[in-house]
Amino acid sequence: MAAARPLDATGSFRPLDAVNVDCAVDVPGRPILKGCYHCGETLPATPVWFVANGGEQAFCCHGCAAAARWINASELGDYYQLRSAAGARVDSELPDFESWDREDLLGDHAFAVSGGLEITVLTDGMRCAACAWLIDRALQRMPGVFDSGANAVTGRIRIGWNPALVRLSEVLHRLALLGYRPYLASGSARERAGVAEQRHWLLRLGVAGLGAMQTMMLSEALYLDFHHHMAWATRDFFRWITFLVCTPVVFYAGWPFLSGCWRELRERHLGMDTLVASSTVLAYLASAVETARGGAHVWYDAAAMFVFLLLCARMLEQRARRIAKAQVDALARARPTLAVRERADGVRESVPIATLQAGDIACIAVGEVVPADGQLLSSQASFEEALLTGESRPVTRSRGEVVYAGTVCKETSARVQITQTGRSTRLSQLTRLVEQAQAHRPPLARAADRIGSWFVASLLLASVAVYVGWRLYDPSRAFEVTLSLLVVSCPCALSLAVPAALAATHGALARLGVLSLRAQSLDTLARATDVVFDKTGTLTHVEPALGHVLTFGGMAPDDALRIAAALERDSRHPIAKAFAGVDSSLVANDVRLHGGEGLSGDVEGVSWRLGQAPFAASRVDDGHLWLGDGRQPFARFVLEERMRVDAGRAVEQLRRLGLRVHLASGDAKIAVERLMKQLDIGEAHARQSSEDKLAMVRSLQAQGRIVAMVGDGLNDAPVLAGADVSMAMGEGAALAQRAADMVLTAPSLCRIPASVRLARCTQRIIRQNFGWAVGYNLLALPLAITGHVTPSLAALGMALSSLMVTLNALRLLRVSAAEAA
Repeated sequence: MAAARPLDATGSFRPLDAVNVDCAVDVPGRPILKGCYHCGETLPATPVWFVANGGEQAFCCHGCAAAARWINASELGDYYQLRSAAGARVDSELPDFESWDREDLLGDHAFAVSGGLEITVLTDGMRCAACAWLIDRALQRMPGVFDSGANAVTGRIRIGWNPALVRLSEVLHRLALLGYRPYLASGSARERAGVAEQRHWLLRLGVAGLGAMQTMMLSEALYLDFHHHMAWATRDFFRWITFLVCTPVVFYAGWPFLSGCWRELRERHLGMDTLVASSTVLAYLASAVETARGGAHVWYDAAAMFVFLLLCARMLEQRARRIAKAQVDALARARPTLAVRERADGVRESVPIATLQAGDIACIAVGEVVPADGQLLSSQASFEEALLTGESRPVTRSRGEVVYAGTVCKETSARVQITQTGRSTRLSQLTRLVEQAQAHRPPLARAADRIGSWFVASLLLASVAVYVGWRLYDPSRAFEVTLSLLVVSCPCALSLAVPAALAATHGALARLGVLSLRAQSLDTLARATDVVFDKTGTLTHVEPALGHVLTFGGMAPDDALRIAAALERDSRHPIAKAFAGVDSSLVANDVRLHGGEGLSGDVEGVSWRLGQAPFAASRVDDGHLWLGDGRQPFARFVLEERMRVDAGRAVEQLRRLGLRVHLASGDAKIAVERLMKQLDIGEAHARQSSEDKLAMVRSLQAQGRIVAMVGDGLNDAPVLAGADVSMAMGEGAALAQRAADMVLTAPSLCRIPASVRLARCTQRIIRQNFGWAVGYNLLALPLAITGHVTPSLAALGMALSSLMVTLNALRLLRVSAAEAA
């Protein structure tokens, strides 16, 4: 698109090639502007020009130009050289942040620190490290702001300010001016607790790492004294220094294992922590006794290295769990704290979200989050539903359609009448589903725990026998060999084999837009042989599409469409969706619903009927939609079922995975057979009731097949519950979702074959982890019992085994939603 040229000092247009802009040459000598200098978006026909970075630059709007003007005036122009991605577009009309100064809001989200208050806000505008650099410097130049920290990875901005010198609303206005619109998140206390806990773990890891390094260095000097030339006083000095270094490693860095051991002993359930804690404390106390009495050997290095390497493995496992919990955290953060409510007199007020009630009207500005579920009152608006569905592109909604809490309003502002609030919203329901799913432990994980418990008990008894045996054979090595046996055979890898893989899988599923609600669903899905699809709402959309229009009595097709659209405008029937895109300025009055027959109403003084042929046109019912006056027809509308755009690709991918695909629908045979041919499905069943579908699944199961069912409706709930594993569409009936093992929150059917691949990969990873854990112990135990493994080498081998299992599980995190697009 050609851009208007800027004026020079005399008011004349300057040559376009004399302007310093980011451009590409399409025709020799004629530069073509690529995008806004600030945000990179497409330039309008008449862009805004402003001198920046030594030349005149083109901007898409006054908001981006104002941001660039402030950046240059503040001598922060280096931002444009440092950035690796374009910035976020700046709204020309910035929101009012005065409600953020309310005491109740600050009381819930800010906390007192030395010098004032501190709050953490979120933004989705940070694209690279240069954005964080710009935010930090822009905020720190404001009087009254004494601390700021922006994280481009997490999208969090920490702000410390003195309320006596500057208001929070002023600070946030500065952020919005630069294109980083802030928003509050619920659960800030939980986030702070999570951050604090992570810092404690990092501090423990740091203490253990430094302690292990120093302990190994001091122990090395003792080990290298092969001919005992070191003076006894020097040796004892090194040992006491090692004792002091090792003490915080064992009792501070190793505290999670000590507390875990105490909990397992209280519950009379021996586990990994029991063996880790007993081995570490035993090595430490035995070394302390040997140090005090001047014995021949100490094992501080084994205790310190054991703790450090196990902490590394534990933190890697926690990383996988944090990724798996990211969907829950994102859902919790998506709920805004404040909402704009429209009163009966038309005045708008900012209120806490907890005060919203069903029937209230909420006003959502562009870029703001919908506070609660409701029906759209505006004629049309776009919403980004990526958090709930995984769909990255904004979805356009028309008047009367449902919009959900947590979605982001795009392009134009919207008015929504609230229907569900608090825990009744779909956002809260999804949060509960994810939390329940992650709390489930599959049978394989429980079996691993039982095996680990038996293994620990057996190993403790075996250690006693080994100690007695070595006391008889070589008393000087009895303790060392027993300690090596306890350390090298710790079942960490066995205990991590399943949980690490499942944690990584839940994280990958969340990114795919799939919620696993049952503990055994992944295992069953990996073994599935057949997939049975419902038709309506699953492979096709629930709302019909308008096909061709046949008119009678000289009526024009466009006139018939406008009349039908006027009659259906306020209807909640699915057929009304077929006329949602018709541009009609006509208004229908006295519209009445005739159950099972259709609608009647007056349009421009003429009475019309829209519905079945006998009702609208006194014709024999043929299954089509008719427009008439009750006696004669004026138009017939052919409504067609719209197949989901990715249905064919999903079915083909399932076939490539070796799955047999079936179609079972309650619709007529003609419609079912037409869809069967379109998708090349080998077996289809029409006019199927819930009982028929269930009988079909039972028949396949009787043949030894493992059946996965995909459906969406109330009538699908029995067969979803009866299948070996089942998936429900996220926009389907709540009863279907409760009966299903998994819920597709994303609209793409390609998530189904992606989930099958991920489930199979998960089982493969678990088998590999089990194989490695068992193989390692079969090799390490004989070596330790025969005295060929020192305690330090045992600690290294055991920790590396745990790291291997965890890193292998983390490979599952490579799965992304893009693979299922």
